[in-house]
Amino acid sequence: MSKLTNENDAQAAEFLGEAVETIKGQISKRIVGQEQVIEQLLIALLSGGHVLLIGVPGLAKTLMISTLAEALDLKFSRIQFTPDLMPSDITGTEVLEQDRTTGERYFKFVKGPIFGSIILADEINRTPPKTQAALLQSMQEHEVTTGDKTYKLPDPFFVLATQNPIEQEGTYPLPEAQLDRFMFDVNIDYPSEDEEVEVVKQTTGASEQEIKPVLTAEDIIDLQKLVRRVPVSDRLVEFAVRLSNHTRPKRTELDFVRKYVRWGAGPRASQYLILGAKTRAILYGRLTPSLDDVKAVAYPVFRHRIITSFNAEAEGISTDDIIEKLLAEISE
Repeated sequence: MSKLTNENDAQAAEFLGEAVETIKGQISKRIVGQEQVIEQLLIALLSGGHVLLIGVPGLAKTLMISTLAEALDLKFSRIQFTPDLMPSDITGTEVLEQDRTTGERYFKFVKGPIFGSIILADEINRTPPKTQAALLQSMQEHEVTTGDKTYKLPDPFFVLATQNPIEQEGTYPLPEAQLDRFMFDVNIDYPSEDEEVEVVKQTTGASEQEIKPVLTAEDIIDLQKLVRRVPVSDRLVEFAVRLSNHTRPKRTELDFVRKYVRWGAGPRASQYLILGAKTRAILYGRLTPSLDDVKAVAYPVFRHRIITSFNAEAEGISTDDIIEKLLAEISE
C-alpha cells in the first residue's frame, strides 16, 4: 500500500519534496552532476509523460536511467534498437504450446520487454518506422494488442528514448507527429572538467554503490494523481497557450518567428507546459505553479516541437535560441 494513502495534498507534497531529495542523493552515488537532467526526468515521470534524451555516447544515459529505476523500485527494461528489430521483439509474440496431459495445442502470449515500468529505448532512430510505431502506440495507449486480445501495460509506464545527435547515417529519424508523443526533449551535455575528474575517479575504482529504493510504483501513481489535482490560475493557462500560439508563424506577429520557424508547436505543448509547471511546483514544495515554472519547462517542451526554417539553419539559429527569445518577448 502507498505511503500517501491517508495523507492530504499538503502532506503528500511535503513527502514528495523529501523523497525527490533522497532520490537525487541516491542517483548521485553513480551519476556526477546532471542535476537539471535528473529533475526533468522526474518531472516527466510524475506528469505521466515520456522523454526523448539527446546526447553523444559515453554520457551515462543508460546508467542514469537504470539507477533511477532502482531508486524508484520499478521494473527496468532496455531495448536496443537495431535495423533488424521487429515489432514483436518489443511487444511480445504468441507461441504454440501443447498441453502434456490432453495433447491439446494452444497459443500462449509471451510478453516482450515493453512490459516494464521504465523502458529505455536505446537509439530509437536506428530501427525502421514500423518498429518505431509499435513502441509509440504502446506509449500513447498503454496497451498491447495481439490477435484479438489486448494486454494492459503496467502502471506507471515511462519510456525514455535516446538518440545520438552525431551519427545520422543508416538512421530513421522520427517524424514530427511521432516526436510530439514525447513530453520532453532533454539534451545531455558534456560534464564540466571537475565533474569529469570525479567521473573518472568513481568509474575506475573497485567500489560499487548500492542504490536504495525510495518510492514504490503505488507511491508514484498517487503522486501522478496529486499533480493532476494541483490548482492553476486561468492567467497561467492563458500564458502557456499564448506561448504555444506564438511559436506558430501564421498565428504570431513576431518577426523572428515568421523568419526562423517553419512549423510551430501543437496543442500538446500547452498541455505539457501546464503539467510540467504543476509538477515542478510540487517538487519545490509549492502547491500552485508560477510563471517561472512554465518558463523552466518551456525548453524541453518546445525543443522538438518547433521546426526551424532554412533561414534559421543558414544563420545558425537553434531551436533553443528561438525559445529564449520567445520567453523574453512574451510577457504574462
